[in-house]
Amino acid sequence: MVRLARREQQVGAFQVMDLIAEAQRLMAAGADVIHLEVGEPDFPTPAPVVEAAHRALDQGHNRYTASSGLPGLQQALSDLYRRRYDVKLAPERFILTPGASGALQVVLSLMLDAGEEILLPEPGYPCNRHISSVLNIKPRTAPLEAALGFDLTPGWLARHWHADTRALLVSSPANPTGKVLDERSLSVLVDWCRERDAQLLVDEIYHGLGHDRAHTPSVLEIEPDEVWVVNSFSKYFGMTGWRLGWAVVPEAAVDAANRLVQNLFLAPPTLSQHAALRALKSDMEEEYEERRAAFRGRRDVLLQGLEKLGFHMPAGGEGAFYLYADISHTGLSAMEFSNRLLLEEHVATTPGNDFGGAAPHQFVRFAYTCEVDRLQEALSRLERFMASLPRAQSK
Repeated sequence: MVRLARREQQVGAFQVMDLIAEAQRLMAAGADVIHLEVGEPDFPTPAPVVEAAHRALDQGHNRYTASSGLPGLQQALSDLYRRRYDVKLAPERFILTPGASGALQVVLSLMLDAGEEILLPEPGYPCNRHISSVLNIKPRTAPLEAALGFDLTPGWLARHWHADTRALLVSSPANPTGKVLDERSLSVLVDWCRERDAQLLVDEIYHGLGHDRAHTPSVLEIEPDEVWVVNSFSKYFGMTGWRLGWAVVPEAAVDAANRLVQNLFLAPPTLSQHAALRALKSDMEEEYEERRAAFRGRRDVLLQGLEKLGFHMPAGGEGAFYLYADISHTGLSAMEFSNRLLLEEHVATTPGNDFGGAAPHQFVRFAYTCEVDRLQEALSRLERFMASLPRAQSK
């Protein structure tokens, strides 16, 4: 008889999936749905990157590569970090995986044994706790304070760190809040973990998409040798469906990481690697920076529009392409708000329930992954929706 392992019961489905299914139903019926729920850049993969994959396919490059990837790709990533962060990292420390989720599986498997505890600040990406559970690692979540802008402070660490906590996973820029950790904050985390002989893992998947600082710091600038980092070609490079990510691991973990990749995935996707080699060429940076500037412009439009309607964004959307808005003044829960806004005005958003934290039912994530004119139309529809709510107190 079929019997599912108990670990499966610890992995919840994304609650937003029902809302996405409803949005698709409305679109099939002819509705004009504005998608502010999608955590995916709307820009297509740049043409030179797609052309590189076409050439690779035409030339028959459709077989396995080594588990470490194509010759030159690790070096290209090392070169990127030297240009962007002024850090010199050995190319073999870049472990290529199917997406950042694959990188997270590899790193968590190397960092912790079954039963050991990892501390996860929330609101945060739900897969962090789910993947930890699948690996029989013990995830413990702790809420960040909205009143402090979802800052990860020394006080927060002191309150939530336990004697048996063995690792900390943080994200910068963060999903869903867009919070960016500056050099001082990263230094505090590095020192805290070092003093407790604990591991530090930083999710930097939204790097390159910082909006309010000239430079978004990497934890590898603070501590280049002993921390762990996961990243991906999905967000900044606009390659979500190519499913290619990487981890930066300490030198002592390189051999073990390659063995895990061989057993879990055999090798990263071949065509995606050829595309990634082209994406990392320095001549592509102008296009990526134009896209980043476009995201910042969209952020400004949406932020100003939401504030005008009485919404408060504790973190202000410093990076990524999200605004995490307190919707408590509407008198609705996050799920009620998102469902009604979709059904009544055909604007899709993501309720905070999936992201955890102290009051997820009070927050909704807005993704600015569509053109400015669509954002403006969404704001007009939202204003009309707010006017229909008896308890809403728009400014």
